[in-house]
Amino acid sequence: MSVSSGTAALHVAFTALLDPGDEVLVPTFTFVATASMVQVAGAKPVFCDVDPHTFTIDVAAARSRITAKTKAIAPVHLFGNPCNVDALKDVAQEFGLKVVWDAAQAHGTRYQGKDIGSFPDAVCYSFYPSKNMTTGEGGMITMNDRALYEKCRLMRSHGQSDKYYHTLLGFNYRLTDVMAALGLEQLRKLAGRIARRRENANQLRTHLEGIPGIQTPREQKGGESSFNLYSILIDSDVVGCTRDEFMRLLVSENIGCAVNYPRCLHQQPVFADIARGLHFPAAEDVAGRILSIPVEPSLSRSDIDLVAAGVRKVANAVKPGRAAEV
Repeated sequence: MSVSSGTAALHVAFTALLDPGDEVLVPTFTFVATASMVQVAGAKPVFCDVDPHTFTIDVAAARSRITAKTKAIAPVHLFGNPCNVDALKDVAQEFGLKVVWDAAQAHGTRYQGKDIGSFPDAVCYSFYPSKNMTTGEGGMITMNDRALYEKCRLMRSHGQSDKYYHTLLGFNYRLTDVMAALGLEQLRKLAGRIARRRENANQLRTHLEGIPGIQTPREQKGGESSFNLYSILIDSDVVGCTRDEFMRLLVSENIGCAVNYPRCLHQQPVFADIARGLHFPAAEDVAGRILSIPVEPSLSRSDIDLVAAGVRKVANAVKPGRAAEV
């Protein structure tokens, strides 16, 4: 079911599945909408630490945060890398929890040979321009429950079941016809673009693995990342500079890069009332060291070689005891 944005997808899914006061397990290292839409739906996000290698929700950490009020999990397939789907489904089944998968960055991601859009209860996508496919702005929810679909469909359009006949409170979250037409054309190109992203990611890994102080991303076991982003971790003690200085030096080499995300959700002012005193060491460490470098399908093999060479040059130049040469 199409909607007007990835945020709208999350809002509709949470509103359809939750009651006021319910608690939802949310990874603290992700985009703010995963948690903010829980609160907008009247529930409470309960933050959890992440796996330091895959950057996705730590299943054991999530299990430890379950209470009698916990009603759902909101795992994020971050940067296109799938979560540990089987382990999360086991936890959900054991405790009777709903699962709202945040797949905003995971178009075409697969787990154990299956597209991650096929798993219950609801999978939420974004079609923002930075995603693997775009409608300019837009989103989608996939689900395999007819009753849930009908409820979400009504919510998407003012709760209107017939013209000027409204059976529940809803929103104006419809995708426009122009956006839908753009999305259909993008969808035809998606598989090829993902294949190219995976080729570029494999090439980057080949070049960057083994460079001291650089940790390359690790795919979830059994998963196939769609590599919306390729994010490395910088060990400042080994390379001899901070992540931010490393980024500045990369930019001076004409290598585009960005930080996603520099501050965990439990550290955001908007969640101060519910997150005061919380500490999640793995997520905080990742947030302080992560750096995303180019992996886009438009890049040629020679472009990727240049990106990798730039990372290697900076890493070699700023090692402790050596003067920067870049």
